[in-house]
Amino acid sequence: MASSLPTTPAIENAAAGAAPASVTPTRRRPGARLFRIGGEIPRPAYTAIAAASFILPLLLWCFFTYSGRANALVLPTPTRVWNAAIEMYQGGTLLPDIQISIYRIGMGFLLSAVLAIPIGILMGAYKSAEAAHEPLVGFIRYVPVPALIPLVMVVAGIDEAAKIALIFIGTYFQMVLVVADVTRQVPRDLLNAARTLGANGRQLLFNVLLPATLPGLLDTCRTMIGWAWTYLVIAEVVATSSGMGYMLLKAQRFSRSDEMFVGIIILGLLGLLTDIAFKLIQPRLVPWADLNKN
Repeated sequence: MASSLPTTPAIENAAAGAAPASVTPTRRRPGARLFRIGGEIPRPAYTAIAAASFILPLLLWCFFTYSGRANALVLPTPTRVWNAAIEMYQGGTLLPDIQISIYRIGMGFLLSAVLAIPIGILMGAYKSAEAAHEPLVGFIRYVPVPALIPLVMVVAGIDEAAKIALIFIGTYFQMVLVVADVTRQVPRDLLNAARTLGANGRQLLFNVLLPATLPGLLDTCRTMIGWAWTYLVIAEVVATSSGMGYMLLKAQRFSRSDEMFVGIIILGLLGLLTDIAFKLIQPRLVPWADLNKN
């Protein structure tokens, strides 16, 4: 018996295997790309937003200081800060303080990385190494670095070794555990595939595991050097007469808020430059890494 049910063009097209007549495209609101999770935005937009993140605080600073709404003893004007920086530069104290701080950061962080990276990789690769190191490292990393200052001064004195040791302690015990976690995140399927192809233990470690962890290692170093700048100030306010931390301490003693702002801004700029340096060298050292992140 023939069917008497009504038909529509859409049903006839579907029955015949034809595509729908038309689909109305979804309209995106202006600026939707800026708030898309995991999405990309145009480079000019990224640059404009990044510039605004600096310009807006500067405008607010100018507004509150030049209008007299802020206490001049607490928040100096940008002009006062600039003049203080020129005065410190001409007085011959600014550049030496910057140079000695960079030296201490470089030595403390380099020593930490040289030891933490191989030990962290071994901890992530071998359970025996993890059992031998992680309990002690996990214990020491929760001890505040300022609490170790008296012990460091007794062991290393008050010279450069003490400052470098404090920066090392502040970064090593954090870095080694992060490196171990990065190593553990290497897919097991990758290691199993290499074993199937006949790779021995040495080849697995140097030809598979190490290249797979390099992108994460650079990200770890980029993060840890920020911690090193933080511990620099702690290291330089104890029994020292040079460096950025000493500059800040001296400015605080004499209520020179303009000089304090000079030190804070220079520390921020130096940290930002090191961060940018890591971002620039990463594509060259690990071109296989996923660099679609900011």
